[in-house]
Amino acid sequence: MILFIHGSGFTGDVFWQQLPAFPGSIAPNLPGHASHGTATTVSEFADFIERFIKEHKLHEVTLCGNSLGGAIALEVALRQNPVVRSIVLLGSGARLRVAPQILNGLRNDFERAAPEVAELLYAKPTEEQLAYATDCMRRVGAGQTLADYEACNAFDVMERLGEITVPLLAITGEQDRMTPPKYADFLAARVPDGQARIVPGAGHLVMMERPVETNEAIAQFLKRRHKLGVTLAN
Repeated sequence: MILFIHGSGFTGDVFWQQLPAFPGSIAPNLPGHASHGTATTVSEFADFIERFIKEHKLHEVTLCGNSLGGAIALEVALRQNPVVRSIVLLGSGARLRVAPQILNGLRNDFERAAPEVAELLYAKPTEEQLAYATDCMRRVGAGQTLADYEACNAFDVMERLGEITVPLLAITGEQDRMTPPKYADFLAARVPDGQARIVPGAGHLVMMERPVETNEAIAQFLKRRHKLGVTLAN
């Protein structure tokens, strides 16, 4: 089964175009994201994911994370959790430095910064997409959204990728301005069983802008790596 992990300032419903395509998959809200609890580091978020897996008795899990969610997936994989069989990253990387202007904007003038950050998440955003991303950040709140981006900024496992023992697929939008394609290529070159897939016409939220291509890439990866007869639901 696939456990989807959302990114900074979002909730699990960002995967609304993936959940129906992969029956039995799940996308929980991370602590502090329209949910109880709090977490401010990738390690703390990873603790939550491991507890979630244990409490829900999940097995044969593929972790699929966007941005911050991808960092969390990498952290759990580095812990050698035996339940995790593979990981898929969507617009993520082994190091996620955040531009100072983004951090300063979220810290000093959240209401102005939120729509500006939203625009960076897409290749060619529609008004509806911009409104969705901005509303998500507002719903999660200024404090938690900033904490998410600060967690990304502190994340760096570039020197540890060789320790990952499960298959990895890094999917990145060709026009991703937050984590450009070189991030996916870096992962594919250094994870022993890693590969990259670059999706044309997509930005950081590749699973929203190009859901068909993203879902097909995930399904092909699962079929090839785990010999699973994955058929996308209509």
